[in-house]
Amino acid sequence: MLKKLALVVVALTSSISFSQAQDKKDFVKYINSPHTWVDSVFNTLTPKERIAQLFLVRAHTNLGQRYIDSVAQVIKNEQLGGLVVFQGGPVRHVDMFNKYQQLSKVPLLITFDGEWGLGMRLPDSTLSYPYQMTLGAVQNDQLIYQMGQEVAKDFHRIGMHFNFAPVVDINNNPKNPVIGFRSFGDNKENVTRKAKAYMDGMMNGGIISSLKHFPGHGDTDVDSHHDLPQLTFSKDRLEALEMFPFKELIKAGAPAIMVAHMNIPSLDPAPNIPSSISRPIVTGILREELGFRGLTVTDAMDMNGVKKFFPNGEADVMAIIAGHDLLEISENSNRAIDLVLQAIQEGRINQADVDARVKKVLASKLWLGLDHYKDVNTTNLYGELNRTSAKQLIDQLAEASVTVLKSTDKIKVFKKSEKTAIVNIGLKSPAAFQQIMADALSDETQYYISDETSKDELKKIIKEVKRNKQIILAIHDTRSRPRPQFPINEEVQNLVKKLAKKSIVTFFTNPYAMDGFKGVQKSKTILVAYQNDEFMQRAAAKAILGQYVTTGKLPVTINKHFKYAAGK
Repeated sequence: MLKKLALVVVALTSSISFSQAQDKKDFVKYINSPHTWVDSVFNTLTPKERIAQLFLVRAHTNLGQRYIDSVAQVIKNEQLGGLVVFQGGPVRHVDMFNKYQQLSKVPLLITFDGEWGLGMRLPDSTLSYPYQMTLGAVQNDQLIYQMGQEVAKDFHRIGMHFNFAPVVDINNNPKNPVIGFRSFGDNKENVTRKAKAYMDGMMNGGIISSLKHFPGHGDTDVDSHHDLPQLTFSKDRLEALEMFPFKELIKAGAPAIMVAHMNIPSLDPAPNIPSSISRPIVTGILREELGFRGLTVTDAMDMNGVKKFFPNGEADVMAIIAGHDLLEISENSNRAIDLVLQAIQEGRINQADVDARVKKVLASKLWLGLDHYKDVNTTNLYGELNRTSAKQLIDQLAEASVTVLKSTDKIKVFKKSEKTAIVNIGLKSPAAFQQIMADALSDETQYYISDETSKDELKKIIKEVKRNKQIILAIHDTRSRPRPQFPINEEVQNLVKKLAKKSIVTFFTNPYAMDGFKGVQKSKTILVAYQNDEFMQRAAAKAILGQYVTTGKLPVTINKHFKYAAGK
């Protein structure tokens, strides 16, 4: 096996000089420097195997053994550079990684979309950290750095190397269907600070972080998974706003950048050309104008945003021509490799350019220590991925994000002994928030309201609730991804309007959803908890009960009543 041969080469020669070892903290410099191990591996690869190092194949463990085996066959036959990992279970994933690594001549680069940690793809058995929109409210960026380090520990423990995070898109379109809560917010400086903290935490923890989605996916109303969004803004506007975090983080040593599938005529006038496969954008702007020398990676090449106008593998060839180091999830990698080889022979692609990119990918694997690859042990895997220290950090992040708008007066005078009504919208039974409040209060009544609640019942509830000294109006978005609009009928909307002024209104949802609640601005106290997860419910309950002082600030402008950086 080449892997064993490479280890012998490392043992017999000095693959990294002392100065190179010192440079290992500088990932970008490291992958652009010569290394004996890289050259030794490169020289043993066939022309097709070299091209294959630039391709990442989709991997799951929730689609059955036949699917796992089919990907194994692709890896064995094509010797691809790595994986893009999706849903399944941690133990099954580790077993799959170990199997696939044994089939690969060169250790695989294992990548993953972990914007909020492993829980983004493995929600049932691993930890989820707060969404980036929630983190955008946190004022202590050191906590976000620590999150990056914890995410890196999880990646190492499960055998993965490369996180497609953070999102540095500025969410300046509240109706954005694909970014939204995945963004740190709509302020470019805040987005940049938060992204740097998260990026640095992961890199210093020994995994590769990739910024996304260049040149900025925050002001679109089309999901590039389904179609090709078009950005009609001028280059000046894009450089001043959308590209700002990328430019600043490139200066700060950004290791990798993912390029989005968007049509941007001001940057490339070619008809229907996605930014991901545009040479003027990837090479002309990202490489030459912004000076980026790290890894570039496409967004998934099986998305309609790129394949709609460039089908049958042409998009893969154009991605290489554009200047990419890694292609994520080609529709057909075997076809793509053959087409790239043909394009080299025809002179459309320069062989030396491809070779240089292959060596960058190999150098990235060396930086990760994959020249000494070892199988991952599954002993106590669940326990280590669900460690107490990480759970404590999640609670810290949650509490640091909770934002009080308008005033803290009602929280300051809130008493556990007073008669209290808790009106819960979007739930049919108690969740963590309701249970904590019930345990803490000596005289409370809970009401559960949904679109099925009748008009007569709503009238009765309003009448009963108003008899209470204290009212908490808790609005829960139980959807797996909190959208900018909250589904609510006119009758329930009217209940919120009538009770808001006397209530502590608590939102467990996307902050943009607040705009859809008429009259809520009349409340003296509004608590924004950003998402419905248990850790946010615990944090909100503790805030109302006066167990800590809230410091969160709104990361977006919602309307004229609730603007960026608001928070008491």
